[in-house]
Amino acid sequence: MSGPVLERISSHRAEVGRGLTVHRALPTRARRMVGAWCFLDHAGPYDHGPGEGLRVGPHPHIGLQTFTWMIEGEVLHRDSLGYEQVIRPGQVNLMTAGRGIAHAEESVGEGAGRVHAAQLWIALPDSERHRDPAFQHCPQLPSFAEGGFAITLLAGEAFGHTAPPQVFTPLAGMDLSSAGPARLRLPLREDFEHAALCLEGAATVAGERIEPGVLLYLGSGRGHLDVAAEERARVLLVGGEPFGHDVLLWWNFVGRTREDMETATADWNAGRRFGKVAGTTLERLHAPDVAALRLRVPPA
Repeated sequence: MSGPVLERISSHRAEVGRGLTVHRALPTRARRMVGAWCFLDHAGPYDHGPGEGLRVGPHPHIGLQTFTWMIEGEVLHRDSLGYEQVIRPGQVNLMTAGRGIAHAEESVGEGAGRVHAAQLWIALPDSERHRDPAFQHCPQLPSFAEGGFAITLLAGEAFGHTAPPQVFTPLAGMDLSSAGPARLRLPLREDFEHAALCLEGAATVAGERIEPGVLLYLGSGRGHLDVAAEERARVLLVGGEPFGHDVLLWWNFVGRTREDMETATADWNAGRRFGKVAGTTLERLHAPDVAALRLRVPPA
């Protein structure tokens, strides 16, 4: 589909780790991707008791980048490259899986806490999906005020700023938050497709009121986007060049064929290829049987 559209897509609940419920906005039956963004979970905001919060044991990835945007709380990342990094509010962790990496994530400390975050996956293009794995911590992101919104640039370029995360396809990502009434005409690249997800409060995007739980797909061909809020609100805007073809998602893998998934699953369960995540006491996850995988035909 090309050109501007307004498509409301309801997110669905999913469980990650030990009982952490998230709202999954991508992929859905209605829309698989926005640009190279192929996965979007919104966690929180919620308060958790002692020993709770995020607890996701070692697990593998291929063919993607994991992109974690932390709004509230602190999460400790450990991976098979040896990186150990706490991500704090206002920061991004970007992990490039390439041909294969493993990691674990857990809330910091054993006491009560609060979690609010978005985790996205970026599908790697064919030329990059077998590259060496890598990790990038971005403690400082471009932040500025426009029209009553505090804007943090997460990926790509906007208002003369460039975000530091290293991505491999043209992308856009920004967080817009308001403490009260705000109104903004946001310039967009017309060759990008875009979508907006409200993370807190309520906002009006392209004339449509959205609240948490609804992804508003905007299509392409827009030179600008009107965003407004009457009171406290937060909106995540993502976009990018249309990826050109669907990708296959299975468990924690992004690939192109069933063979990609079968090989990655067998390698992980046999302890090959992905390395070990040192320092964590969390239980290693087991990859499920690929027999349940149904290949999806890309849309015409």
